[in-house]
Amino acid sequence: MKLDQRDIAILRVLAREGRISKSDLAQRVNLSPTPTWERLRRLEEAGVIRGYHADIDMKMLVPGVEVFVTVELERHKAADFAAFEKLAEGREEIAACWALGGGFDYLMLVAVKDIDAYQRFMDGLLESGIGLARYYTYVVTKQVKSHVARLPDPDPA
Repeated sequence: MKLDQRDIAILRVLAREGRISKSDLAQRVNLSPTPTWERLRRLEEAGVIRGYHADIDMKMLVPGVEVFVTVELERHKAADFAAFEKLAEGREEIAACWALGGGFDYLMLVAVKDIDAYQRFMDGLLESGIGLARYYTYVVTKQVKSHVARLPDPDPA
């Protein structure tokens, strides 16, 4: 899908202010409401905008720890990757998971109530027969920057 300057402007505003009203969005991107709404609908239908979400500070609700885990699988067949990804989708402790190219196969963000819960979670993965060869643990000590989509500069042409 080819995005122009207006599309990128709409996405930039929405990435930071997902609850902005459509009329305020139109004003912020210097476009009348109807064309803004049409562009917004087109971006949603094309799957560029996957959804609108609240950024919830879970530490305000329940104490817990976040752990980044790099994972390497024993085997590198399509079925092994598919099995791991299915498992990751089904585990609520895995807040996010990315497939990687390079030294590790996956990077997981695991959110649990404490380190003991994390170790029980990892022990369960190791015993599951999913084929973990090795994993490395990185405990999050503080969040420095929250995720905001990085959008490309619009093509001036």
